[in-house]
Amino acid sequence: MQNVELLSPAGNLEKLKIALNYGADAVYGGVSHFSLRIRSGKEFSFEEFKEGIEYAHELGKKVYVTINGFPFNNQLKLLKSHIAKMRDLNPDAFIISTPGVVKLSKEIAPNIPLHLSTQANVLNYLDAQFYYDMGVERIIAAREVSLRDLEDIKKHIPDLEIEIFVHGSMCFAYSGRCLISAVQMGRVPNRGSCANDCRFEYTLYAENKEHGTLFRLEEQPEIGTYIFNAKDMNLASHVDTILKSGVVDSLKIEGRTKSPYYVAITTKAYRDAIDDFKRGDFDANRYQKELHTTKNRGFSDAYLISRPFEKSDTQEHDFAISRGTHEVSGLVLEDGEHFMCKYKTYPNSKIELVIPKDQKVNEVENEIGKIYYIDKTPYIEFFKIITKEDKELESVHSGYTIPIKLPTKLPAYTMMRQKVD
Repeated sequence: MQNVELLSPAGNLEKLKIALNYGADAVYGGVSHFSLRIRSGKEFSFEEFKEGIEYAHELGKKVYVTINGFPFNNQLKLLKSHIAKMRDLNPDAFIISTPGVVKLSKEIAPNIPLHLSTQANVLNYLDAQFYYDMGVERIIAAREVSLRDLEDIKKHIPDLEIEIFVHGSMCFAYSGRCLISAVQMGRVPNRGSCANDCRFEYTLYAENKEHGTLFRLEEQPEIGTYIFNAKDMNLASHVDTILKSGVVDSLKIEGRTKSPYYVAITTKAYRDAIDDFKRGDFDANRYQKELHTTKNRGFSDAYLISRPFEKSDTQEHDFAISRGTHEVSGLVLEDGEHFMCKYKTYPNSKIELVIPKDQKVNEVENEIGKIYYIDKTPYIEFFKIITKEDKELESVHSGYTIPIKLPTKLPAYTMMRQKVD
């Protein structure tokens, strides 16, 4: 059976470690404005990115560097320096969007494999062949491509690796080629600084120029419409179909600017989907239940299985983003002995634990609290809330910056969550 890679987002060092601990085979991220996620690039210092690559390699896993922005002439000198700097960190691949940067990377970093970004919009084997002939080893297919088209690309170029997005935000424009944010906010999406203007609520007007009449169109009184707001991609229910095709080498999760909880849960869900399929125990409902705990814009299975003209459910017109079914209440720190509050924690409250891949927790009870199981799901309950500095609190809320003691040592990056009404 084909060994399919699970690729997760690494918006910073903490998220990189979370992704790898929850089952990712590889992660992707960037350091500078040459990445299409400037905000996450700013969260990664050069030293932290170097540490992240070393951390991944110690686990036998991979890190791909995003150099997928669209550079202008006045950036090229700096770009050359950046490619050389990233080359010296010994990452496992560069993710690139343009033919010119592909050529430049082959000259400056001939030892680093090249992956072609989804921004290049590869939909067919002619374009795929063009980039393969340039030295690209993997294409990240356009989100609009169908599984049938991927099968055709693999048939024509069997040695070319194919990576697809299976989860995360979708752009209403063609594979992210958008200018709305640039026009309205002066933030250029194709240079990594999209302001997400498509997610906003817009009010619609109708004008009759002959009469000078202008009136407002309303779907509901006092409420505009989210007319550009694409739902989030969610292909978890189709992982079995994708793997059966045998043509996809890597399943990619979008989300470098998403929360640590999002990284953990999406990685865990798709890891379970892949592993369960391999052992003949695939159950889409299990993965969807987990994925619906995350904040989302509503879910769509996008275009891999169905063509765009066959669907009309890819837009969310009622809200910019929902809360999801659960709220993150805490994240266990790397020492395993403390957690940081992310929501609110009170004594004697039942809090669910989400454990990293292949880790276990034992039941325990002491003066701080207890850990116990309900139907194979671990929970934690605090009798006392005591800080790392031995100060007892009546409760703790998000924003509190002092770590809180745990009743016993837990696996690093364990998530704590509570169901919301």
